[in-house]
Amino acid sequence: MKIVIPGGTGQVGGALRRALAARGDDVVVLSRRPERLEEGVRHVVWDGRTVGPWAREIDGADAVVNLAGRSVSCRYTDANLRQMMSSRVDSTRAVGEAIARAERPPRVWLQMSTATIYADARSRPGDLPHNESTGVIGGDEPDVPLYWEYSVRIARRWEETQAEADTPATRRVALRTAMVMTPDRGGVFDYMSWMVRLGLGGAVDGGRQYVSWIHEEDFVRAVELLLERDDIDGPVNLAAPQPLPQREFMRVLRRAWGQPLALPATRLMAEVGAFALRTDTELLLKSRRVLPGRLADAGFTFRHPTWELAAPDLVRRARGQRRGGGRRRLG
Repeated sequence: MKIVIPGGTGQVGGALRRALAARGDDVVVLSRRPERLEEGVRHVVWDGRTVGPWAREIDGADAVVNLAGRSVSCRYTDANLRQMMSSRVDSTRAVGEAIARAERPPRVWLQMSTATIYADARSRPGDLPHNESTGVIGGDEPDVPLYWEYSVRIARRWEETQAEADTPATRRVALRTAMVMTPDRGGVFDYMSWMVRLGLGGAVDGGRQYVSWIHEEDFVRAVELLLERDDIDGPVNLAAPQPLPQREFMRVLRRAWGQPLALPATRLMAEVGAFALRTDTELLLKSRRVLPGRLADAGFTFRHPTWELAAPDLVRRARGQRRGGGRRRLG
């Protein structure tokens, strides 16, 4: 297959493009800055906003997997929230316009979305989890910060932009993705592991909030399934089947790193720490309890279904990368 991946230079894009290239696909990555990528992966520059010469890569491609969007690992200032919105909506609109103009449009368009679109699980009786059929879209929960509603608004506009595109010949899937755990430097797993190694990996604000996640290998395998299954369209949750409370999530991660110390953090301490790290507490405090209902219905089998299995694998690989000189080698 020829697969075009806008935004394919980040951590999630790296895991996906390497796997697709390894299986023999013709992979084209679109990003704003030219980079030399792995053998078998071509790079094309785009601005992420307007249709340009890059659109020739989409005409005749088999699939598009759009991962473009500003990182959420930042302070949620007004300026950063606007950039999160515009980078996601503008890039999705540009991809949709390129597909609409193509003489030979791709047969499938997988569009990144986020599990953050769902309401805080604590707003539902019994912390009821969200799947695609019974989940509740967030934004109206009581007793949560108002800016959390803007995160949900970003997710909704992201999906609406794909749904509004005039692409009748192309199957469309919105990937409502939980936190993707990779061993690479700079990602959410690396950040959490850093906290654990400093002895700060305890419960945050009581630790009752749920953590939804997915191992990078299962993320890639789920994308491969969705590329092939012509009977699946619309929103699909990409999350491991067993989310767990934050206090238990961190306990398992501490055990994997062999770190017995675990200082808990109050909400105020989390605010101070997030400010120092230039990130935001929503990533720590919102309760995300998401289940992969449609993947289960499609017969998908997770290789890392529980955090107890996934965490030691990620720790082993992270240690190997540190001994090998840092980031995963390309190629």
